[in-house]
Amino acid sequence: MTDLILKNAELQMRETIDAYVIHLRQIRTGKASGAILDKVMVNYYGSLMPLNQISQITTPEPNLIIIKPYDRNVITEAVGAIHKADLGLNPVSDATLIRIPIAPLTEDVRKNLVKKVHKELEGYKIRIRNIRRDAIDEIKKIENISKDLISDNEDQIQQITDKFIKQLDDLTKEKEKELMTI
Repeated sequence: MTDLILKNAELQMRETIDAYVIHLRQIRTGKASGAILDKVMVNYYGSLMPLNQISQITTPEPNLIIIKPYDRNVITEAVGAIHKADLGLNPVSDATLIRIPIAPLTEDVRKNLVKKVHKELEGYKIRIRNIRRDAIDEIKKIENISKDLISDNEDQIQQITDKFIKQLDDLTKEKEKELMTI
């Protein structure tokens, strides 16, 4: 029974790490990356669709993103959606594609992004710790469980928690290094 609780907690923590990785990919680093457009939703014939599902997004140069919509009629909507997403990007469109030049980030912007990443990190650490707390509470609710077994399981869940907190820290250091590299 406790093994199932531990495995479930570990799975939830892994999902939290995956969500953090996706979040980090969407933060602008000064290099062109199609991932920063992942959350851009475009009005496509009356329904909202992710930009990356209705177009091909490429980065032919380190400072340029090219978007080729599969349907040329959606170019104006896509440009509007990129502006509305408030990503600090200035798309330029012509008849067949959208170009987004990526300006290098200033040092102040880089520092602010690092602060934002650290703030987000704390939120994800709290999620991991809440999963730990919930797992420990579940274990304590099991009837006829010895205090030694509770203690052993608390130690195990703490080791799992420490492992995932370290992963969060490592991912953050990597992103910070990427942000501060000119």
